[in-house]
Amino acid sequence: MSGGRPAARRSPGERRPGEEPWGGVRPFSIKTKLGALVVTSVLITTGLSMIAVRTQTELRFITVFSMIATLLITQFVAHSLTAPLDDMNTVARAISHGDYTRRVRENRRDELGDLAVTINLMADELEAQDHQRKELVANVSHELRTPIAGLRAVLENIVDGVTEPDQETMRTALKQTERLGRLVETLLDLSRLDNGVVPLKQRRFEVWPYLSGVLKEANMVASARAGMASGSGSHTRTDVHLHLDVTPPELTAHADPERIHQVVANLIDNAVKHSPPHGRVTLRARRGVRPESLELEVLDEGPGIPRSEWHKVFERFNRGAVNRPHGPGSDGGTGLGLAIARWAVDLHGGRIGVAESERGCRILVTLPGDPALPS
Repeated sequence: MSGGRPAARRSPGERRPGEEPWGGVRPFSIKTKLGALVVTSVLITTGLSMIAVRTQTELRFITVFSMIATLLITQFVAHSLTAPLDDMNTVARAISHGDYTRRVRENRRDELGDLAVTINLMADELEAQDHQRKELVANVSHELRTPIAGLRAVLENIVDGVTEPDQETMRTALKQTERLGRLVETLLDLSRLDNGVVPLKQRRFEVWPYLSGVLKEANMVASARAGMASGSGSHTRTDVHLHLDVTPPELTAHADPERIHQVVANLIDNAVKHSPPHGRVTLRARRGVRPESLELEVLDEGPGIPRSEWHKVFERFNRGAVNRPHGPGSDGGTGLGLAIARWAVDLHGGRIGVAESERGCRILVTLPGDPALPS
């Protein structure tokens, strides 16, 4: 038994419960061992009896020797059967207390070996589900803190007399409240997870007004939060210019707008954090290959991402490896924004990744569109 081994998928050639790599017959099954124990005991008793007859040894000595030999063999066989059960019991107790890293040795070719494989597979599944649960909690917490921090900033400014409760300010507060409402609905959807898949509410929408609204909301929230340490991982910078480029202007797409909002908002937030003072972040939208498909690009003028780090960009809690990754007014973030963006893109069956760029960082998102329409 070993501890701390990470869960890993088994290769196609590995043995699974009930699989027999020896032509369908277990050469060392428990039934075979018990049968061999009985046969060996009988042979020992018979052999000692024959020796007693030839040497005229008293029967009581032969009986004692036969019992001792049989007990020794039985003890050896019993130990070989109970030792792995003790290991399995220890691992099962650890799993029941939430330690999903423990595993049972799989070095037997009998029913106990199959049981060990089954326990390890169960531990793998439980560890994976526990990881998904923690990731879900972290992602949802990250998403909830952003609108709460923005709403708090707006309300505190009004209470302190910094800003007047005019229509524009109240509209900002209303947008954040609506955002919270949508996130609560998302939590209800997440409670109905089926194999880790969240139901998508895809529909056709116009790209230009939709993305324009997302950028406007990002600007308003950053302005409302400026000068306040939100601790939410979202930027408070107002010196970065956001530019939208949609071609053609009448471009439409088929996707879940709420999930795409998560993608764009987190990508913009990440790009702003890494932008130089008075930098520029560009959001581009183009028509994809399939009908109603969409290609999104987010470009910044920051230090960029080394190619060796491209595969780590979308990992949870990854905050970059550059020396000075964040511009003025950025708190560095939690390292969850890009992980959430990848999660939302994966739900659509799309792709997201770092692309080549002459300057700064370029993130490319491809959404498949409406599969019901012919290509």
